[in-house]
Amino acid sequence: MAAQKARISLTSTDAKKLEDVCNQIKMIAERTGVALRGPIPLPTKHLRVPCRKSPDGEGTETWDHWEMRIHKRLIDLDASDRALRQLMRVQVPDGVHIEIVLKS
Repeated sequence: MAAQKARISLTSTDAKKLEDVCNQIKMIAERTGVALRGPIPLPTKHLRVPCRKSPDGEGTETWDHWEMRIHKRLIDLDASDRALRQLMRVQVPDGVHIEIVLKS
């Protein structure tokens, strides 16, 4: 029987908060002695919104370009009972979305 693994997907618009959560997960893996792969940076998604500066249609066509970046990280972790319990206690800041999937 193969050991169970946990795949952790992290997404956020703030790269610093994302790296802080990744570092907490790395510390848990070191303390519990489980194998860790990652954090693997996935491509950053750029959501761009162009909008006219002028509220009415008059004047020159000048545009503002607003952009939101969505950063993603992927971590594979051996799913030991002790490591998963500590993982559930990680303080995840607002704006960071975490998804944990168990697979064998």
